[in-house]
Amino acid sequence: MPRKPAQSYLYFTRKERRGSLLLLVIVLLFCLFPFVYPLLLNKKITADASIDSALVNLKIKQADAYQKKYTQRQEEKPYRQYDHPSSASYASKREGTLFIFDPNTISADGWKKLGLRDKTIATIVNYRSKGGKFKQREDIKKIWGLFPDEAERLLPYIQIEETFNSATSSPNYNAGSEQRFSETKKTVKRVDINNSDTSAWIALPGIGSKLSQRIINFRDRLGGFYNIDQVGETYGLPDSTFQKIKPFIQLSGDVKKININTATLDELKMHPYIKYHLANAILQYKTQHGDFKSIEEVKKIMIVTEDIFKKMAPYLTTE
Repeated sequence: MPRKPAQSYLYFTRKERRGSLLLLVIVLLFCLFPFVYPLLLNKKITADASIDSALVNLKIKQADAYQKKYTQRQEEKPYRQYDHPSSASYASKREGTLFIFDPNTISADGWKKLGLRDKTIATIVNYRSKGGKFKQREDIKKIWGLFPDEAERLLPYIQIEETFNSATSSPNYNAGSEQRFSETKKTVKRVDINNSDTSAWIALPGIGSKLSQRIINFRDRLGGFYNIDQVGETYGLPDSTFQKIKPFIQLSGDVKKININTATLDELKMHPYIKYHLANAILQYKTQHGDFKSIEEVKKIMIVTEDIFKKMAPYLTTE
């Protein structure tokens, strides 16, 4: 049988050449795809970013135009509380520092620090100069020119320490002759910090319904107070207010103790002075060394400092 020449093996038909060329093009496209695709994707992202940027700029221009139009309208007519379209937004731009104050004695500078406008301050000063008095917190809402949101903002910080008799509230009352009139001061009863309810706390100066409830909730979570100064740790209770009520509070009764040999993790971590990380450390130590013989063994736990131990020791027991 005659052999085929070597050239016959290197020869491709027309159909085979087309197929090889097509295959080569496909391979080339696959090789170039990783380099071309990021460029196409980047163009798309850039286009989307340009559209978003244009929309943002349009919204900013619309907001600026509205603000300019609103400012011009406010300058054209005098301000009145009942027709102001956005007292809340105006109040949000006002700066002021909140603190406990008595509306019957606070100075004009004090009102200024609270963030009130000069016209409103003048109205209050004029009201007081004519013998007007604030007998309860809600009376501040009656001040002409004071926004409702401003009144709500100031209400928690109002502390009226004195009630005035009819002589000081008469129209002919003169502030310069105040010493000639007798004043009836509030009678404040002493409060037992471990056995008092919300009404007893509210009777103290500077304590409202929210603060009274917070004090009681903190007391219940602790298991009772063992020291009067613990009341000052209540969340949201200013130190200035605590110092005012301190002479009117007293301590009695025992605190509720937790048995660290039988308590669960959930029981321990609920205590404000222990919480999760310390509760877990106590249980881990007990697992490794057995039951605590005395509460002083808690000090052997690495994270328990002397200050931490002193705070929580009155609430711990091993029996």
